[in-house]
Amino acid sequence: MSIHQEIILRYNSAGHIRLQIPKCMCHEAAASYFDDAIMQIDGVYRVNLFRNKQKLAIRFVAETLEFDTLIQKLTDLVSAAEEQGLLKEKAEQHKTTTLIKDTLSNWKGTRWAQDKYTETKETAQAVSILAKFGLKKKDILDNPDRYLITFFNDILLLFLIKTHWKLITKKWLLAPLKYRYNWLATFYLMYLFIRAKTAKSK
Repeated sequence: MSIHQEIILRYNSAGHIRLQIPKCMCHEAAASYFDDAIMQIDGVYRVNLFRNKQKLAIRFVAETLEFDTLIQKLTDLVSAAEEQGLLKEKAEQHKTTTLIKDTLSNWKGTRWAQDKYTETKETAQAVSILAKFGLKKKDILDNPDRYLITFFNDILLLFLIKTHWKLITKKWLLAPLKYRYNWLATFYLMYLFIRAKTAKSK
């Protein structure tokens, strides 16, 4: 049986699919390859490969990446991995130390911690940028509600821009009438942001 026939679609909704995958895709080298390669697909923002359960979950921006396109790219990745011999598990990967490592890496708590670490790192980067714009400790202590709410609103705005940047540049700008409601929401958000900044400066 072809390896492609062993991959079964278990769940499909807008921006989220889950696949049952063969064991040969779940050893360390193959799993690492698919984790990295799938994340490089334009529109994909999260990949979870559960090696012990032989499951692959992918979350993507449906407006940027169509389902058929994603499936074709996954098929190409599997074929490339097969040609490179990545689907053949090496004998040394059966050692006890590797088994322990695999168990820990597939533990749900470890996966959760890795995801949270990535999100925290991105948030910290955003915070460091905003901190350069004059958020002072004294101001926070004197008026915590005013400054902290504004500060976290700025973080939220940066997060929204980061999440939708590909859609803005590759979809919304090319067809503004088609995505007019998206633009209205964007302009309204900018209006609220500017109004908040103006009120703060008075």
